[in-house]
Amino acid sequence: MIPFLDLQAQYRSLQPEIEEAVLQVLRSGSYVLGPAVDRFEEAFAAYCGTRHAVALNTGTSALHLALLAGGVGPGDEVITVPMTFVATSAAVVYTGATPIFVDVDPVTWCMDPTKVEAAITPRTKAILPVHLHGRLADMEALSAIAERHGLLLIEDAAQAHGATRGGRRAGAIGRMGCFSFYPGKNLGACGEGGALTTDDDDLAAMVRSLRDWGQAGRYNHVRHGFNYRMDGVQGAVLDVKLRHLDAWTEGRRRVANAYHAGLSPDLPRAAGPFGEDHVGHVYAVLTPDRDALRARLTQAGVPTNLHYPVPVHLQPAYAGLGYGPGDFPVSERIARETLSLPIYSEMTDADVRTVIEAVNHATADRAVVAA
Repeated sequence: MIPFLDLQAQYRSLQPEIEEAVLQVLRSGSYVLGPAVDRFEEAFAAYCGTRHAVALNTGTSALHLALLAGGVGPGDEVITVPMTFVATSAAVVYTGATPIFVDVDPVTWCMDPTKVEAAITPRTKAILPVHLHGRLADMEALSAIAERHGLLLIEDAAQAHGATRGGRRAGAIGRMGCFSFYPGKNLGACGEGGALTTDDDDLAAMVRSLRDWGQAGRYNHVRHGFNYRMDGVQGAVLDVKLRHLDAWTEGRRRVANAYHAGLSPDLPRAAGPFGEDHVGHVYAVLTPDRDALRARLTQAGVPTNLHYPVPVHLQPAYAGLGYGPGDFPVSERIARETLSLPIYSEMTDADVRTVIEAVNHATADRAVVAA
């Protein structure tokens, strides 16, 4: 069976480098933040093209601290999308603010800029687009809206490490960018990890304080803060892996573009082929026959996954926001019909052909609704 994601293959290719880097941390006794994390922060900021990268314990923490540092709090509203992992909205709720949803674009599956201005109220403080599946949202249009209305623009770039448009990378377009290094991400730690990127010196200093109990110097707690620090082992691992990210991205694009060319044109999926603004974190197709297709692919030795089968506005935890079925039809259709195929840079051409042939065979005699 082809794995859905083969983290062991990636580890084997870097095993000596990773183990030596981790051993250096273990021998140093510097286990929380420290030199290994400092090196990664410097390298990741340079990679993203920002003045600062602040390493954190999770991508959720990056979102939370970005909002807090930007002044978001109780009574405020943050415009975001329901087609995302729940962490995007959870971070808004952590601040005491309210997530306000707009639908995604039916072609890109990212925030639809044409829906945003109608959602702005006097309480709106920020716009929080998600670079879903590794594709940059329409940041040019969203930046113009944010500037026109004096709003904070924060990128949820948890799936988009290295995505580029117009010479600017994810995390360097909004006022702040928020990344996750969960192991399955394109740049994944050997455990949990996250980072916030920004060009703003004051915001970076605020986030560095907030991640470490609100300190400004040891035992000088100038604000209420959190224990959101990255540990040294993860910093060391990420510093090694970052050097290989561009090569892995090209491998993912190879797989995604082979899928796009080889899968039946009657099978809806997000727009392609994939260029520099899409790093191929997820490759998903749509079919109203999802469960049956998934079962047939499992029988054929092709594992699949679901990203994300229930949009946030229909999750029980967010029922209090007052949304219901039909409010965001594009997001709801994607959630209802989405099926994610295996994608990782270590997939061979034979693996990719196997997936394409299995999908096409499984859907050949089934009616598929066009996008």
